[in-house]
Amino acid sequence: MREDDYSTDSGDADELLRRALLDEQSAVTVSLKIDGLPVSDTVTIIFYARRDLGTLQTYLTPGSFGAGAKLAATDLMRVPCDLDLADAEDREEAERLYVEQARLLREVVLAADIVLDVWREPLMEVAGRKITVDHSIEPPVRLPKPRLLPTALVAPDARIFVTPVCGARTLAEGRPPLGIACAQPDFTRVYPLSDDPERCVEDFLQVSAQHARGVGERIAHQEASVERFLELSE
Repeated sequence: MREDDYSTDSGDADELLRRALLDEQSAVTVSLKIDGLPVSDTVTIIFYARRDLGTLQTYLTPGSFGAGAKLAATDLMRVPCDLDLADAEDREEAERLYVEQARLLREVVLAADIVLDVWREPLMEVAGRKITVDHSIEPPVRLPKPRLLPTALVAPDARIFVTPVCGARTLAEGRPPLGIACAQPDFTRVYPLSDDPERCVEDFLQVSAQHARGVGERIAHQEASVERFLELSE
């Protein structure tokens, strides 16, 4: 990790604003790279402001990007943890608030990635020996909360997709609510970061199996109802 990314002692604000990835006439984009992550390796946080729309939004993308990089919308994952600099009385105060909030988001991303790394071995032991890392922007399953990282652990044998998720909150309000989502194509459950990973995986497999049985019973019931209805029409 590079602490100088957050230093206010060397023209930091001006330097950050020169990292624009898009045309400054319509938008200002500031990128912040985080490397050395145990699972994600490197991700880039992108703070994106549109003057014409009055929006200031946060995105993450896997990999390292800086000034001059060209990114499409499909390369960016929206994270609902946005900067809030409205209470700044002047440029100096805005710079201080930006550094504090950017550092907070960096810490949240680092903590979530470390927890995801802790999940790797228990997931392997309980859900199958083969575990892969997925960096796709669009997850293959529906999640009940927004993703915090474009990173997931995948257990192909059990069809389990594990990724950090978060609640919507401005960075001025402090750390956003975080969790680890375990998901299959038709079932998802979110666990607190502090929970024991092995217990969570075992619980998820048990509850998802119950869910699958319930789905099967409902389908069988519906099919029986259709058959009885068709008999009435004969």
